[in-house]
Amino acid sequence: MEEPGIEDEILEMAVAREVDANRFYLALAAGVQNPKLRAVFEGLAAEELEHKEKLELEIIKTGKTIPAGKEPVGLVDNRYDYSKFNFEIDYKSVLLIGLQKEQASIQLYTDLAAMMTDQQSRDMLLALAGEEAEHKQRFQDALDQAFRN
Repeated sequence: MEEPGIEDEILEMAVAREVDANRFYLALAAGVQNPKLRAVFEGLAAEELEHKEKLELEIIKTGKTIPAGKEPVGLVDNRYDYSKFNFEIDYKSVLLIGLQKEQASIQLYTDLAAMMTDQQSRDMLLALAGEEAEHKQRFQDALDQAFRN
């Protein structure tokens, strides 16, 4: 069995990041009372799972398998215990947290893409960075709309 290379590790870390982002948005959805805001977070959570699936497809293309039920290991935000992340926070704080998290994801995927030698994997990571940029823009637009002077 071939030892995993750096590119395999990069993809696996990115999968862990998407699982973490999914949990983050689901925890935010559970912690807000506003149904529209809850739906936004649930939608973002679903999109993060789509990103995970794209990353897993790249792993499968390398000939590796994805073990069912195995918890991904990698770039996880350990600042929060999402299972206990159940509180009402103000709208502006929610938007700022989302904005910061998406900016971190953009930077991560851009940095990881620069480390890849496989063009398809590089392109996929840059595409994910673009999708995270769209998420960030949603938060920025909501901030601009909600807090215009």
